[in-house]
Amino acid sequence: MSAQARRPEFRPGPAEEIELTRMRRRHLRRVLAIESRVYPRPWSPSLFLSELAQRSSRSYLVARHEGEVVGYAGMMFMGREAHVTNIAVDPDLHGRKVGTRLLLALITEAIARSAQVVSLEVRVSNHVAQSMYVKFGFSVVGTRKGYYIETNEDAYIMEAPEVASTAYRIRLGGIRDELDAAGAE
Repeated sequence: MSAQARRPEFRPGPAEEIELTRMRRRHLRRVLAIESRVYPRPWSPSLFLSELAQRSSRSYLVARHEGEVVGYAGMMFMGREAHVTNIAVDPDLHGRKVGTRLLLALITEAIARSAQVVSLEVRVSNHVAQSMYVKFGFSVVGTRKGYYIETNEDAYIMEAPEVASTAYRIRLGGIRDELDAAGAE
């Protein structure tokens, strides 16, 4: 039976349950499968293992639906800045707010670790991701020319400033409320 055939059906609405948990070595098979579907130049197993080993300065999460990994995200912490290293969702589940849940959890952890700013890079052509980031208060602060080597595509550098502020916490609360409302439909 193929991995595609084993993948549980994703049913939105009241039955929808996405569980977020720390990424572990046992999750890497599915993480790498998603990675290879989403990115033209996927990370290697050794790179993920290296990141997972740096527990004091990294955080990696997986999103699971009915026990199956359907997305993942990572963040590195450098003093008062947190940087999203990657975020990916199984293409079969795009549009189901899995990425929103992952980013919300990472930013919440960044705030708990005293981050003031959260940054990331995103392909200039990835308008869907950019839209999600804007909802989280990110804005474009620069461009990295040819950042994505495999396609020579530029990346926008996006930042969410003042994430520890009351206004930003209210923004996150609104995103949580939207997710809760969507799960109750």
